[in-house]
Amino acid sequence: MKIPIFQVDAFTNQLFHGNPAAVCFLNTAQPNAWMQSVAQEMNLSETAFLLPETEAYRLRWFTPAVEVDLCGHATLASAHVLWESGLVKLQQPVIFYSRSGVLTARRKQSWIELDFPVKRLDLVTIPEELSHALGIVPIFVGKNQFDYLVEVESEEILRNLQPDYGRIRSLPVRGVIVTSKATTPGFDFMSRFFAPRVGVNEDPVTGSSHCCLAPYWSEKLGKKDLMAYQASGRGGELRLSLQGERVLISGQAVTVFKSELEC
Repeated sequence: MKIPIFQVDAFTNQLFHGNPAAVCFLNTAQPNAWMQSVAQEMNLSETAFLLPETEAYRLRWFTPAVEVDLCGHATLASAHVLWESGLVKLQQPVIFYSRSGVLTARRKQSWIELDFPVKRLDLVTIPEELSHALGIVPIFVGKNQFDYLVEVESEEILRNLQPDYGRIRSLPVRGVIVTSKATTPGFDFMSRFFAPRVGVNEDPVTGSSHCCLAPYWSEKLGKKDLMAYQASGRGGELRLSLQGERVLISGQAVTVFKSELEC
């Protein structure tokens, strides 16, 4: 059996930038262990598995280590491939059934708009291990159901962070979002995302982290529409629009290659 698989760079319009994701098309359900093995073989921060279900698609996401509840860049990559391959018409939205509920994607000219749930923060005292892991004194620490969010004083501090991944791995969360107000023209805020506990030391561009970054910066800056940049080595741009308890996360994508798994 041959199973189509694509690699897509998400949240960018340039090859070898943004966040690479694999997108695997299934005709029938496959065992969890098989999907985890494929994700390990691809060795990307996320591999998405799509299975047709009525007029929508069942969508699951695996890092090389675990299945996760929500992933933005692999969702964006999946929608991109469905439109590019002609499985969904360009003018039609893509509907996904996932562990985070129903997610939709729509084409907005050359951009793809994802409709995701807001993940709000609770203010917490910074754990000593987190402070040591980052090597900085934060100006804010919050926590949602997935991650810690840490604000630092400047974009320079953010860009120069060299965290201790071993210490971060010991924390009982998916990952750590670090953010700052932007000084780079054209952007409202910057972020980086560290998730060694789920097998990704630093994620290049993380859509799901912006489910809490959007409401956080919307309140701080007094605006609902925001431009964000994730300042990893590859980097990526995101357009955000806060809509009550939903956040519209928009990005671009480009296909790197398409192939077949020999199964």
